[in-house]
Amino acid sequence: MTPAVADDTTDKVVFGGVDSHADTVHVAVISDNGGHLADAEFATTAAGYAAALAFLGAHGHVNAIGVEGTASYGAGFTRAARSAGLDVVEVNRPDRAERRRIGKSDPIDAYAAARAALSGRASSAPKDDTVTGIRALHNAARSAVKARTAALNQITHILVTAPESIRAKFGQLKGADRTDALARLRPAGDAVHVAVLTALKSLARRVKELTAEHDALTRALDSEVTAHNPGLRAAYGVGPDTAAQLLVTAGGNPERLRTEASFAALCGAAPVPASSGRTNRHRLSRGGDRAANAALYRIALVRMSSDPRTRDYVARQTAAGRTKKEIIRLLKRAIAREMFRCLTTTVTVPGIADLRPLRQSKNITLTAAARHFGVWPATISTLERGIRRDDDLANTYRDWLTAA
Repeated sequence: MTPAVADDTTDKVVFGGVDSHADTVHVAVISDNGGHLADAEFATTAAGYAAALAFLGAHGHVNAIGVEGTASYGAGFTRAARSAGLDVVEVNRPDRAERRRIGKSDPIDAYAAARAALSGRASSAPKDDTVTGIRALHNAARSAVKARTAALNQITHILVTAPESIRAKFGQLKGADRTDALARLRPAGDAVHVAVLTALKSLARRVKELTAEHDALTRALDSEVTAHNPGLRAAYGVGPDTAAQLLVTAGGNPERLRTEASFAALCGAAPVPASSGRTNRHRLSRGGDRAANAALYRIALVRMSSDPRTRDYVARQTAAGRTKKEIIRLLKRAIAREMFRCLTTTVTVPGIADLRPLRQSKNITLTAAARHFGVWPATISTLERGIRRDDDLANTYRDWLTAA
C-alpha cells in the first residue's frame, strides 16, 4: 500500500464561523473561495475552546472568525480566540428571508457566520471585556427596580380588595409613608385581616430591601462608570444608569464604531431615508438599541427641564412650528453626537473638589450662595459634590468665593 500523504495546510487561508449556545459552540471552516471544509461541535469550557481553535488551525491559516453573540453565549469563545491572537468579527443572525430559504441548524448557522466573515459583510470588532463589570452592575440594578415595581403594584392590588378597615387606614397613604407604615405592621384580628396584613407587611419590607439594594448598586455603578469614563459621567443630564447603558451599548472599545453617525444609528436616533420617486423624506428609526435610545431620551428630558441652552433651543424650535416630539428627535440626534465624542475621546473634567472647602472657609451657607446666584441650594450642593456638571457656574462660583 502507498502511505497516505498529509495535505499541506500551512499556506491555505481559511475562515471560521461559530454558532454559539449555552453549553456548546458549533464551529465551521470554509476556504477563501467559500467552499465548505469541515464543521464540529465543542463544549463551552476552556478545554472545548482550545480544541475548537486547534480544529480551526488544522485546516490552514485562520484569516478571521465570525461569531454570533460575542457579548452573550459566544463571549467565552471570543475571549479565547482573541487571546490566541485571532481576528474575531461580530456576526448578526441571518435575516428571516435567508433563514426561510436555507433552513435552520447549528451547522447552517456556523457556515453562514463563516461566509459573513469571508465576504466582509461582518466587519465589526466585538466588544471587549472592560465593561463586563459595568454591565453586571447595571443589570442587577435594573432587576432590583423591576422587582421593586412589581412589589409596589402587588401592594396596590391587595389594598383594592382588602377589608374596608385596612383600605381606610392605608389606602390614602402614598409612597414611602405607606411602605413605612406597612413594614411596621403587627397583624391582628380575624383570619382574613391577619392574612392580608401579613402579605402587605412582607411586600412592604421587600420594597424597602430592594430600595436599599438598588441604592447600593447605583453607588457602585456610579463609581465604576466615573472611573471608566469621567467625561461621559460628567456630561449634563448623564446619571450613573444612563452612562452605564451608553457604555454597555458602545462597549469598552467604542473605536469599533467608525463615525458618530454609526453610533446614532446604533442608538436608533438617526432618521431613516424613506424616499421614492419625487417624494424626498425621512422616517423615524425603530431599530437600534432601544435601551440606548431610552437613555438619550432621558438626557433630552433633563436638559429640556433645566439646561438654559436647551430650553432656548426648544423655544426657538417651538416658535418655528415644530412639535415636542420633533424637537426631542432633533435633541436626541445632537446628544448622540455629543455622547460619541465623550465615548471616543478623552474629555477633561474641571475639578470641583475645592469648592466646598472654600465656601466653608468663608463661613458661607449653601442658602446664601444659592440666593446670590438665584438658584436652589440643591443646585449648589450637587455642583460641589460633582453630581451636577455646570462648568460656567462652577467657574463663576469659584471666582465669587475667592473674592468674598
